[in-house]
Amino acid sequence: MTIRTDWTREEIAALFDLPFTELLFRAASVHREHHRPDEIQLCTLLSIKTGGCPEDCGYCSQSVHADSGVEATKLMDVRAVLQSAAQAKDNGSQRFCMGAAWRNPKDRDMPAIVEIVKGVRAMGLETCMTLGMLSPKQADLLAEAGLDYYNHNIDSSPEYYERAITTRTMADRLETLQNVRTSGINVCSGGIVGMGETREDRVGFIHTLATLPQHPESVPVNALVPVKGTVLGDMLADTPLAKIDDIEFVRTVAAARITMPLSMVRLSAGRESMSDAAQALCFMAGANSIFTGDKLLTAPNAGDDSDAALFARLGLAPMSGEEPMQAQRELTSAG
Repeated sequence: MTIRTDWTREEIAALFDLPFTELLFRAASVHREHHRPDEIQLCTLLSIKTGGCPEDCGYCSQSVHADSGVEATKLMDVRAVLQSAAQAKDNGSQRFCMGAAWRNPKDRDMPAIVEIVKGVRAMGLETCMTLGMLSPKQADLLAEAGLDYYNHNIDSSPEYYERAITTRTMADRLETLQNVRTSGINVCSGGIVGMGETREDRVGFIHTLATLPQHPESVPVNALVPVKGTVLGDMLADTPLAKIDDIEFVRTVAAARITMPLSMVRLSAGRESMSDAAQALCFMAGANSIFTGDKLLTAPNAGDDSDAALFARLGLAPMSGEEPMQAQRELTSAG
C-alpha cells in the first residue's frame, strides 16, 4: 500500500472544489478501505494545568494575553489525574488526553508528567499529552514512559498562522513534531478552522500535514469556539459571517481523510454547536474519533448523554481498543 506524502496544493484545492456529494463519496470510499465505518473512537480530554500560558494564540482563553476570566492553576496532583482517567475509562473512553497550558514544560515538571503517563497507561488507556514545545530530551523521556501520542497542532496554513499567533512560529511547531517523531511517539497534529481564514488557508493547512514525511497518526479538526476576551473571539463577535459553515467544515474533514487515509480524524472543539446532521456528514466524510464529556480544557463539549443518543440514532458504536493501534502500525509500515 502506497501512502502519498507528495500532495500538491493544486490537488488538495481540487478536492475542496468537487461537488459536495462527490467529495463525500470519495472520502467515504477511502475511509472504508482502512477503517470500520460504523465505529468511532471515544477520547477524553483533561486540563492538567490550566491558564497562565505566555503564548498569544488569538483563539485561546488560557493565554495571559486574553481577558477571558480563566485563572491560572498549578499542575494537578498525580492521583487526581489518575482518578479522572479511571472515570473516563469507566465511561467508555479508549484514549485519555491531557493538556497543560505551557509554552514548554520545565525539566522540573517532567518527573510528575512521566508518573502520570505510566499510571494512565497501566489502566489500559491510550495516552496523549499536549504540553507545548518539546526538546528532544523531553520527547525521549515521554517515549520511555510509554506515551502513545503527543499532540501539537499546526493550527492553520503557514500563511495564516502568524495572524493568529506571534509568540511561536510554524517552524517551532514543526520542530516539536519532528522531535516527537524521532523519539518514537505517535504524532497527533491538526488545527482550527473558522478563524476568519480563507479556503486557500484550509488547503494550506491540510497540505502541510499531508506532506509531512509521515502523516500524523491522529488529526484533530477543531471549529473555533469564539471566547469573549480573546482576540479572535472578539473579532468574530463583530463579524459573525466569518464563522465557517457546516458544509465547508465537512469539506475540510473529507480532504483530511482522502489525503491522510490511515490517520484517525477527530472532531474536536466546536462540536457542541454542530447539528446532529452536520456531525453525521463529518462521520460519513471519514471522521472516526471524538472527544466525549461536557468539557474540553476550558471549552464546552456535547456531553456523554448527547453523544450516546447521537450514536444510537446513527447506528454507530464505540471503537474497540485495537483498531487505532492497528492503523498506526499500518501507517508506520507504509511510511
